Amino acid sequence: MISITEPSFDESEIEMVRAVLDSNWVTQGPMTEKFEALIAANQKSRYALACTSCTAALHLATMALGLGPGDEVIVPAFTWITSAHAAEYTGAKAVFADIDLETYNIAPAALEAAITPRTRAVVAVHLFGLAAPMDEIRAICAPRGIRIIEDAACAIATTYKGEPVGALGDLACFSFHPRKIVTTGEGGAVTTNDDDLAAAVRSLRNHGATGLPDDGEPRGPWTMASFNRIGYNLRLSDIQAAVGVAQMAKLGRLVAARRASAAYYTEQLHDLNDIVLPLAGDHAGHTFQSYVIRIAEGGRARRNAVMTALAGAEMQTRPGTHAVHRLGYYKDKYRLAAEQYPNAALAEDTTITLPIIPFMAQADQDRVVSELRGALKA
Repeated sequence: MISITEPSFDESEIEMVRAVLDSNWVTQGPMTEKFEALIAANQKSRYALACTSCTAALHLATMALGLGPGDEVIVPAFTWITSAHAAEYTGAKAVFADIDLETYNIAPAALEAAITPRTRAVVAVHLFGLAAPMDEIRAICAPRGIRIIEDAACAIATTYKGEPVGALGDLACFSFHPRKIVTTGEGGAVTTNDDDLAAAVRSLRNHGATGLPDDGEPRGPWTMASFNRIGYNLRLSDIQAAVGVAQMAKLGRLVAARRASAAYYTEQLHDLNDIVLPLAGDHAGHTFQSYVIRIAEGGRARRNAVMTALAGAEMQTRPGTHAVHRLGYYKDKYRLAAEQYPNAALAEDTTITLPIIPFMAQADQDRVVSELRGALKA
């Protein structure tokens, strides 16, 4: 079986976890702080705050911005579900905008068309490891006071015009799920350059703790934290952070290997008119968290037939992601038509994520290419 992806572990993760276990400090603590410092340095952000998942990170971001009922948050219609859920968690409304079919990221014209007087934020998703068009997004949002949340779940090492994502909006949210380039099993992080937003995220992930009380009583062993807001337990453990620290040490090699595998796929598949390959060339910041192709003709039926053939050859594939407006919660709540965002619908129906594994053997890629060519001819 050729998996769609696998994490890359060696003795370094084991050594870091052993160090945490030997220390007897296993909840959020010094190792988490070390992991956060590595993330902040990599993304060129002032703050990085680790949490339990990217879903948690997105929820923290929307809460830190104070979003709530009556507010609207624009989200690309082709993305993972929690890009939209994070707005709905707060009582705000997720409003969809169609994508650019070449990049799978939000189309600036569609973003601008979706803005209303209630628009408070936009979720700029860097899908599959390719940065969203941040210059255009910022030009649209800044004059209107619309806040930007970067959904960088797939983009720990992605760059935009030479700069790392993660400090290009008000907040950014990262994932360390096993399908991502860096993994902690499950985990996430919020990055920001804003002191107040960082303080809010830090409090919200820790039950709403707001520091020591200022009540005039002398402090001693009896002094406990104050809680002046509602909050959650969304902290990352030092055990998970230890895995992250080891992973960050080899981030450069992991990204280079993924880009090399992506380049090899492109070299072997570029002559096929039946499929559309992911963008390369000028988009040198792409990290290819996923290598996603699109079936040019034949629609969902042909795409499904190709995926079935690859599964029969013991090769895992997945559709790119969801056209979120088609999913029951959003379709029913907002009475959205399945084809209301046509590019997102087409992308859901015709994309295939090919296996891309850290340090993937070319022999395995050759097998994938051969089976894919055969399936396209069927």
